[in-house]
Amino acid sequence: MPFENVNSEKIKWSENGLIPAIVQDYYSGRVLMLAYVNRESLDFMKKKGETCFWSRSRNELWHKGATSGDVQIIKHMALDCDNDTLLIEVEQRGGGACHTGDYTCFGNEEAGVFNILEQDFNTIKDRAKNPKEGSYTNYLLKQGIDKICKKIGEESAETIIAAKNNNPKELTAEIADLTYHLLVLMHENEISPRNVLEELTNRSQRDTITPD
Repeated sequence: MPFENVNSEKIKWSENGLIPAIVQDYYSGRVLMLAYVNRESLDFMKKKGETCFWSRSRNELWHKGATSGDVQIIKHMALDCDNDTLLIEVEQRGGGACHTGDYTCFGNEEAGVFNILEQDFNTIKDRAKNPKEGSYTNYLLKQGIDKICKKIGEESAETIIAAKNNNPKELTAEIADLTYHLLVLMHENEISPRNVLEELTNRSQRDTITPD
């Protein structure tokens, strides 16, 4: 359960009855925002399963995404070692966490170990919408699924050869090539890197990363 380790009686509330909450993307690890929680908003989150904070400027509860649709589904919640800071890991839906429309309140700079996959995937999506002359991505998209699958077969074979040659540098390059072509295939089938990360996360929770 997302809240099993959070007991309101253990929390060291401030004099104003608040605790700072760091909101983090459950899948990418990116920090999305910082907000404040009181007992009432904590109870709301436990019942609803979506983030809710206390707005210090408006002096009222703030159900994140209630009007914008950019809700945050709580996947995990934990207190720090001093019980005075809350970590909330969420699945961010809609446009983003920031009121400016950005995905995170800390800017749109690329961050997170897997974010390069999202970045490359977004580049592929952009090429599909805005074709660029001489683009290899546009060439693959124009040729269609058969060509994309053929290239994945070729890159898979080259990856195997590099592994058999015991050449880490060559193998790394071939895995990168294979990954790129898989991203193109995912785009063609309307599958995002996040979908794959979610599947891996679900499998890890079942103590297996295999399809079995």
